[in-house]
Amino acid sequence: MSTYLISCGGTGGHLSPGIALAEGLASRGHKATLLISQKRVDARLIEKYPDLNFVPIPGAPFTLQPGGFVKFIVSQTKGFFVSMKLVRTLKPAGIVGFGGFTTAAIIVAGRLRGVPVALHEANRVPGRAIRTLARFSRRVYLPPGINLPGLREGVIRHAGLPVRREITRLPREEACRLLGLDPSKKVLSIFGGSQGATVLNDWARRELPQLALEGIQLYCVTGLGKGMAEVQTLTAADRSKVTAVFSPFCDQVAALLSASDLVIGRAGAGSIAELIRCETPAIVLPYPHAADDHQRANAVWFEQQGAGLVIEQTKLPELTAAVFSLLRDDARRQSIRAHLNRLDHEATLTLILDDLENLNAGAKPAA
Repeated sequence: MSTYLISCGGTGGHLSPGIALAEGLASRGHKATLLISQKRVDARLIEKYPDLNFVPIPGAPFTLQPGGFVKFIVSQTKGFFVSMKLVRTLKPAGIVGFGGFTTAAIIVAGRLRGVPVALHEANRVPGRAIRTLARFSRRVYLPPGINLPGLREGVIRHAGLPVRREITRLPREEACRLLGLDPSKKVLSIFGGSQGATVLNDWARRELPQLALEGIQLYCVTGLGKGMAEVQTLTAADRSKVTAVFSPFCDQVAALLSASDLVIGRAGAGSIAELIRCETPAIVLPYPHAADDHQRANAVWFEQQGAGLVIEQTKLPELTAAVFSLLRDDARRQSIRAHLNRLDHEATLTLILDDLENLNAGAKPAA
């Protein structure tokens, strides 16, 4: 049995695959400690996983704004000393970083103490942390077809994003029942990632009367701090009742995606991986201010695979017509589901686990 440290805090897109990896390691008899941020979204997401070990560590995102830069330096320095203590105390066989601002300190600490380190990048444009720290890593996992120049031969492995064990497609009627929705009516979900998307929330409220009139149920995950939980009952053109749910957070993602006939969301790698796993048709609007515009690269790939439709946020007025077109076209949505099924690489987690065990075989624990 070996111990691993997994750095995965800051967003659901980092934390969710970290949890998936920890679950996989536990299934093989290993121990894992997940290093998370001190953000509210991390604290909320980990509530479902009492059997896993989470440790919040200091950290703040990089910025050139004077006040933010000072905060970045101070928090990263604190994070480094916490990381050094963790490595010294736990003596991990390996360290895995999923990017984000919690990754740098533990990767550097591991490298200084001779622990094999690995990085995982799920986006089709590697982020700042991955690009900077790749040279210190024994292994870098990248999406198929993506490479980083300047790395030693054999460092890169191509692998998808590990998806949490609970994310699996459920029977639609069961999923609707779990969410309090009517399985006989279409369901449109708004899922702007773990932190929500204000522009999508606003669109949902603006278009709700028209959706309800067509008998379309709405489930909008607004994001923490972006409104209170709310359930509305509206009336369709045929006088039947239509449910609309606004929820700050959803810890039943598998049920939400399985119940949905269509999802409107962002194009983060985690969201796309979960859409693929649950075979849920989607319209994605890449976040225009994402670092290195990585969500647009994800979205372009997603659309090229026939797995969904991309609409730029600047073309938001086109969204309503696209939604009604897809919801009325059962054959097109079924075709999209077939492409999503083709993209589902269930062996991703096994590939990474096997590789980590091979990578760390015979490695001496940190002294």
